[in-house]
Amino acid sequence: MSRWRPPAPRSTAIITRAGFEKLKAELDHLWHTLRPEVVKALAAAAAEGDRSENAEYTYRKKQLGEIDRRVRYLSKRIPSLKVAEGAPADREAVFFGATITLENLASGEEVRYHIVGPDETDAKLGWISIDSPLARAVLKKRLDDEFEAELPGGRTRFLIVDVRYAA
Repeated sequence: MSRWRPPAPRSTAIITRAGFEKLKAELDHLWHTLRPEVVKALAAAAAEGDRSENAEYTYRKKQLGEIDRRVRYLSKRIPSLKVAEGAPADREAVFFGATITLENLASGEEVRYHIVGPDETDAKLGWISIDSPLARAVLKKRLDDEFEAELPGGRTRFLIVDVRYAA
């Protein structure tokens, strides 16, 4: 008997134009460049003979599976995405695509985040998913509003210092 797990919540199917183009370029690179190279290397490794002790064959087989898995995911995900174009009419409120500067009211520390789709998050750049707890808490708030967010470190109060949208 297996352990039942509830299905993962579906991620929001929204993305910036740059993120959409990046995913399409990744799919194109995987399908037209990388996969043919790996298939050629796999065929060469298979031609060497005994496959049971052939490390190159095993590695290439695994690599091909990973490429095919990613291609399948991107092929299903890209058509379902909605590209968000332009900035909202109210540029002082926080919506998708905003770059926000927040002040942690407890520590006084300022942090900057860019709210993007779940397919383009990058912690090093400060890009957070619209599905994250912080983004959910700040959505529709306005410049100089205070709000609370339930973060992994506990409940935290923030002040919205700046809201910007790309030109």
